[in-house]
Amino acid sequence: MKKQLSADVYEMVLSAPLIARSRKAGQFLIVQSGALGERIPLTIADADESAGTVTIVFQAVGETTMRLSLKNAGDELDNVLGPLGNPTHIEKFGTVICVGGGIGSAPLFPIIQAMKKAGNRVFAVVGARTRELVVFEERIRRTADETIVVTDDGSYGSKALVTEPLKELCSQIPKPDMSVAIGPPIMMKFCVATAREFGVPIMVSLNTIMIDGTGMCGSCRVSVGGETKFVCVDGPEFDGHKVDFDNMIQRMWTFKDREDEARHKCRLELGV
Repeated sequence: MKKQLSADVYEMVLSAPLIARSRKAGQFLIVQSGALGERIPLTIADADESAGTVTIVFQAVGETTMRLSLKNAGDELDNVLGPLGNPTHIEKFGTVICVGGGIGSAPLFPIIQAMKKAGNRVFAVVGARTRELVVFEERIRRTADETIVVTDDGSYGSKALVTEPLKELCSQIPKPDMSVAIGPPIMMKFCVATAREFGVPIMVSLNTIMIDGTGMCGSCRVSVGGETKFVCVDGPEFDGHKVDFDNMIQRMWTFKDREDEARHKCRLELGV
C-alpha cells in the first residue's frame, strides 16, 4: 500500500513478516530500490505483526526517495534489511512528553505506543510548518493521553513552535519524568535547550544524519558527551543533553553538492 500524505511525503506499507515480528520502537530499515540503487535507512513508523507488514514514511527530496515514491502496490523492492539500530529505552518513567516535528511524528508513533504500553502517562506534541505536513495525527491521538498540534503558520492547531507547548508541559509541577524529540536537527536542538531549562531528561533520534546505516561509511559520526558515536550502530537515539548539535548540523552539509546534483539529474530523467 502507498499513500501520499502531502506534496512530497509518502507512507508505504511493506510486506516483511520477519521484521514485523521482531522490530521494536526506534529501530530502522535499510531499503534498496533497484539492483544498483542506493541503500537508504528509514525508521519504522508502524508494524502489524498479524499482517506481517511494516510501515515507512519518507519525503521525496533526493534521488532514491524520488524513485521510491514512484513504486505502487504490488511492486517489489530489491532489498529490505532490518530491524537495525538499538531500540528505544522503554520503561515506566511516569509522565513522558513525546515531541514530533514534521515527518518526525511518524517514527515517534511506535515510541508513543511503547511508552503507553509500559504504563506511562504520555503527552504528545505534533508540529509542522503547515497543515498539510502534519502526519500520523489520528494514530497519535488514539494512543497518547493528550495530543497538542501546532503549526508554524497557524494553518492548523495553535500557531507556535513545538518548543512552546514543550516548555509549558515541562514547567508543570510535578515536572515530566522523561521527554523524547524526533524531527529536524535544529528543532531537536531547541527541544533539548527547553528540557534543560527545567532539568527534564530528553532522548533524541539522530536518524537524519545516517547514510549507509551499517557503520561502514562513518558519515553518521556524532559527538555525544565528548565521545565519538556512530548513529546507525550506537543509536539512533541518544541522551539529548550530551549531543553536540552544532557539530552535527554542520556535518550534515558534507554531501549537499552531490545530493543536489543527483536530485537535479533525477528530476530531468523522470520529468518531475
